[in-house]
Amino acid sequence: MPEISNVTRRDLLIRGGTAAAGLALFPSDIADRILRVSSQEAVIPWIDGPQPGGRANTLDWQGLTSWVTPTEDLFRVSHYNIPEIDENDWSLEIGGLVNRPRTFSLEQIKALPKEEVAFALECGGNRGFPTFVGAVHNARWGGTSLRRVLSQAGIQDEGIEVVFFGTDEGVEEIRGNEVTQSFARSMSLEDAMDPKLLLCYEVNGEPLPTDHGFPLRLVAPGWYGVANVKWLKRIEVRNTRFMGRFMAQDYVTLRGEEKGGETVWTQNSVSHGRVNSIAAKVTSDGSRYRIHGAAWGADINRVEVRVDDGSWQPATLGEGRDDPYSWTFWHLDWDAESGEHTITSRATDREGTVQPAPADPEIALKRTYWESNGQFTRSILID
Repeated sequence: MPEISNVTRRDLLIRGGTAAAGLALFPSDIADRILRVSSQEAVIPWIDGPQPGGRANTLDWQGLTSWVTPTEDLFRVSHYNIPEIDENDWSLEIGGLVNRPRTFSLEQIKALPKEEVAFALECGGNRGFPTFVGAVHNARWGGTSLRRVLSQAGIQDEGIEVVFFGTDEGVEEIRGNEVTQSFARSMSLEDAMDPKLLLCYEVNGEPLPTDHGFPLRLVAPGWYGVANVKWLKRIEVRNTRFMGRFMAQDYVTLRGEEKGGETVWTQNSVSHGRVNSIAAKVTSDGSRYRIHGAAWGADINRVEVRVDDGSWQPATLGEGRDDPYSWTFWHLDWDAESGEHTITSRATDREGTVQPAPADPEIALKRTYWESNGQFTRSILID
């Protein structure tokens, strides 16, 4: 969820579905193969687009050696300030339309049953423009169930919306009025009661770093990164929809829909993830070539790869293939011929949703950089 409100939108790609992404992944179909690939196989460079590591604060995919992204490599985003919080002075307030308002210390949160989830968290603007291509990572998050905490408070019948307020704040101008607001996002009560949502105090088995929301953050598997509110201080249940800046003004996708011969323009707040994949790199050991990649954003059922204008070929799914919220590594062995080639991947989830092509109206009629999950094509030269 990058803060890019200061970037001139005219200078960005209006769709972002085919934005260049210089990514590279080590294969991970078996654990002992990871390091052997780095020493025995050469990476064939792409001939188009930016190179890995070209933008600060995103992963250097070329150096990735693990299915779980090391904590120090997790991309970091803040929309306002990065608060320095003393856990002894911190508390989480549960209020609004609840029968038993509560205030939790970090020690009390940690005393609740602990759960963990592996989640490929992707920025809502990832791949939306050419220089922002590495804003997705896969980590193991630890905390307690949001549903358990809300149930302890007792939701009143009128409650329909749950709002998450962070400690970070900034000054906003709203119709001539300057007001100080906390970063905040919301979701429906039904979504908030999903047992997979966690109030997390750990990542990869360690306490949350300050940049990633210490002492407590929301982790919402299956949602874009912006919904995963950091530095939580208050959760409120309300009887109306929440319309803060990061719900109704920013992080809004403008998309056209064809209806009876005309285009109807719709706007939606960025929320749930979308099926996505990338052909990340091509390697060679001198006798064969292999295309490696990753898929995420949904429970992945299959990945297919097309070279040039050929037919779609099924890729082999590797690590993460049985985990619905993590990324899935994949590969395809390729009998490459000399010359320039294009490589495209597409993923399909278990509901049958196929990653859209650039010409699909879902991508072609999109006019903002959010939710850019179009099929991704790269060019490569084989000697």
